[in-house]
Amino acid sequence: MTNQPTPTSDSIKIERNFVRFTLGQRWEHVVLLLSFLVLLLTGLPQKYFTQWGYRILTTPESVLLVRQIHHIAAIVLILEVLYHLVLGILLLVRRKLSAEIFPTWQDVRDAWQMVKYLLFLTRKKPAYGKYNFEQKFTYWFLFIAIGIMVVTGLILWFPIVWTRFFPGGTVPAAHLTHSNEAIVATIFVIIWHFYHVHLERLNLSIFTGKLNERDMQKYHALEYQRLTGEKVNDNEQSRGEGGKQ
Repeated sequence: MTNQPTPTSDSIKIERNFVRFTLGQRWEHVVLLLSFLVLLLTGLPQKYFTQWGYRILTTPESVLLVRQIHHIAAIVLILEVLYHLVLGILLLVRRKLSAEIFPTWQDVRDAWQMVKYLLFLTRKKPAYGKYNFEQKFTYWFLFIAIGIMVVTGLILWFPIVWTRFFPGGTVPAAHLTHSNEAIVATIFVIIWHFYHVHLERLNLSIFTGKLNERDMQKYHALEYQRLTGEKVNDNEQSRGEGGKQ
């Protein structure tokens, strides 16, 4: 029997995990994802009914069923939006809402720094706090897009009530805006959000709620420094370029 070397403190590295999202935020993401997916799957056959939707919606009963499912998913999405807004307002009133998610001029400077990095004009990437400019852009784009879809969807759901106060021409305008905004949001999620979260690196923090120390050092160096008081050097920040998670 061979003697195995005894591990020492120098050979063992303990990697810390950092909380990125609360349980409530993770559940919000799941509800948003599922409701948006159902709305997309039930909305596209209606939008493109004359092209290919008629192959799925073959009877008046199927059309009614799909619309009912669409409306149920819309109610879930509206409740999620209201919960998100009310919670944000309450946290803001209590001064417990982090300002990290709000855009600043530093985000513009970070974006320009990243452009220079991608064009090989500099070797240094920008250092980010809790959220980088890409994550902020994703949040606020979807925030505005979902808001537009909720408002226009309610107009289409209750057109008679709406036209009691507003011109009837706003209803077809709402229909065009609602369906096109859904397509734009879907393309944005697939091309932009999916790439940065799943293709560039496999970031599961929105599901696990945590991010490991290495990714914190690499992708959120300023936040890592704020939480630990330890400055991240360039070697740590660029570590793992060959094998992203």
